[in-house]
Formats: sequence, C-alpha cells, structure tokens
Amino acid sequence: MFQIGDISIPNRVVLAPMAGVCNYAFRLTVKEFGAGLVYAEMVSDKGIVNKNEKTMGMLFIDEEEMPMSLQIFGGEKDSLMEAAQFVDKNTNASIIDINMGCPVPKITKCDAGARWLLDPDKIHEMVSAVVKTVDKPVTVKMRSGWDEDHIYAIDNAKAIEAAGAKALAIHGRTRKQMYEGYADWDIVKQVKQAVSIPVIGNGDIDSPQVAKQRLEETGVDAVMVGRAALGNPWMIYRITKYLETGELLDEPSPMEKINVCMLHMDRLIKIKGEKIAIMEMRKHAAWYLKGLKGNGRIRRRINESETRDELLNILYDYAHELETSMRAS
Repeated sequence: MFQIGDISIPNRVVLAPMAGVCNYAFRLTVKEFGAGLVYAEMVSDKGIVNKNEKTMGMLFIDEEEMPMSLQIFGGEKDSLMEAAQFVDKNTNASIIDINMGCPVPKITKCDAGARWLLDPDKIHEMVSAVVKTVDKPVTVKMRSGWDEDHIYAIDNAKAIEAAGAKALAIHGRTRKQMYEGYADWDIVKQVKQAVSIPVIGNGDIDSPQVAKQRLEETGVDAVMVGRAALGNPWMIYRITKYLETGELLDEPSPMEKINVCMLHMDRLIKIKGEKIAIMEMRKHAAWYLKGLKGNGRIRRRINESETRDELLNILYDYAHELETSMRAS
C-alpha cells in the first residue's frame, strides 16, 4: 500500500494508461483482477474545453474502479488548467494525471506529451499551474527522455516534485524508442533516489518475477503494467498474488480467457453500443487469444464478425474445440 496525496492505493500494481484501450470496460475488468490503481487513456484538454462529444464520453468513470487516475494532455497552459478544473469538479476521478510521455508525432507537434521532456522549466510551470487550480492530487507520467542524447529525467522529476505533484510514473524508454528496444530501469532507479514523492516504474513488466525484481532493485513504490495486460488481466492478478504470497499462479484456461473476453465485450457494448463495441473488440479478442493453438484461423473470422452473438459463437466454439483436444491428449 502507498499514498498519492490523500488517496490510498491498496497495492503496488498499477494499470498503465494505454490510448484506445483503457476505457471503462477494460479498466473495470483489470480492476477486478486486483490492480491497486487504474489509469484512463489520455484525454485531450482541448476536447474537454470544447465539450467534444467523444471526449466527454471518455470521462465516464464507474465507482467500482476506485481509486482511478484520469490522464489529460495538452501543450498550452490555459487550456490544460481549464481541462483539469473540469475533471476536478465534474468527474469522480481520484487523481488527475498529466501526460508527458506520449511519443506520437501528432501529440508532440502540439507541444504536448513527450515534447515537454526537453524543458524542465516548462514542466515546472505547467504542472504548478494545474496543481494550484485543482483540489484532487496531480501526478505526471513521463518517459526517461527525448532521445539518448537528451535524457533529463532527474531534472524533470525534480521539477515535477517542486511543482507540487503528488507522484510520478516513469517509463524507462525515450521518446525516440517509442515501444521498441528495452526499458532502462537504471534511470527509473535514479529518479526514485532523486525525489521524495512516490515513483511508479513502467516498462517491460511482463511476468510476476520481473515485477518483484524491479520493485526490489529500484525501490520504486509500484510497478505499472501496460502491454502485458492486453487481453490478459490475469497478469495483474498473478503479479499481485506473487508479491503478496510468493505463489506463482497458473495461466488461465482457454475457456476462462473467453469468459472474461465476453464480460469485457458486454461492458464495451454498454458504453459504445453494439456496432462500435464489436469493431473495437476485434483487437481485444485477438489479444485474449494470444498464445492459444490455431488462433490465426479464428482471428480472421473475428475480424469479419459484426454482432455480439456472432463473436460469442466464434469464440465459444473455438474454446470448446481447444478444451476437447486438450482432454483427448
């Protein structure tokens, strides 16, 4: 357990904010598998200020998700402050997070996301402006640096702390690396040693053993799991159990995977309607099937499915087929 401002986080496993993935349906599913804190996908400050319909839909939070962090991004102080105020007063998010790590060009071109990594003074100015304007705890998620020649992680972390943020998460990759190569956990450790606010370490946490090792080696307050949780909320559950008891739980059976995939789908239909939800669930279903025998053939059929019942039948037929062949062998 650790604290972010006045918010108690019950354990040391956190779900990363993944764009296009971390909506209510996915967050709640991961929460039920034991995540101490879940982050929403990043939301545009301009979208909030202009009351864009799609953006407003992204602010939906369920009480069951608590504690949860809602992440905003932007490049201009006034709109970032205004968006933060709206989230503060009009949502039940526990924490407001500022994105300082998104490497995508359309975000960095707007002076947002990872663009801030080049300027500790701007970081201090922007974060302190938001901190002063809201009551909820403010945190920041950043990367180690812009590229290998511009790694200002320690200066940036100190600027974040001095600006009044209550915690920071650091992904041990540079902006240039995107999601390639390996995360540098030495930088994560140096950041943890340089500040006194809680630090959450992110990058390549893909097994319970790695999570434990990173916590012990770096002294971070928590580990953040991103891509390893896609279609695999069991990863969160297996990490939390391993940290609590040292027990390494088995991977889920094919039928367990399909059951949770269906639960996830029904939650997505609730917030987006069947047509859009099924389009989005195609990628999630492929993630749930990762590692299962013969899944390529099924993925092609999933990508042609258009209704809940169609997708459900494809997945359950496949799970029964797998379990029958497993029993036979």
